Amino acid sequence: MEDALLHTLDDDTSLQLADLFKMLSDRTRIKLLSLLVAEEEMCVCDIAEALAMGQSAISHQLRVLRAARLVKFRKEGKEAWYSLDDDHVVLLMRQGLEHVREA
Repeated sequence: MEDALLHTLDDDTSLQLADLFKMLSDRTRIKLLSLLVAEEEMCVCDIAEALAMGQSAISHQLRVLRAARLVKFRKEGKEAWYSLDDDHVVLLMRQGLEHVREA
């Protein structure tokens, strides 16, 4: 019983976790994050080319992922280079993929 109480989530934490999973529920965002796991850092034009999508659509998805703290960027001149925000994102992607492949 004590272990169950330790793992009970409060409303704020459960909402934040649900929001995180919502971010990961989009196929385009998953593909984009997967690219960044493999490549570590990419510019919008390279991501758009790799996913055969327009740069504006990719920019939109990157804004969403940045707001969720899943990706970060750095500026180099006029170009923005995107990477995963931290190692937790890599772990989320790897563990999710491992779970899917087990089935």
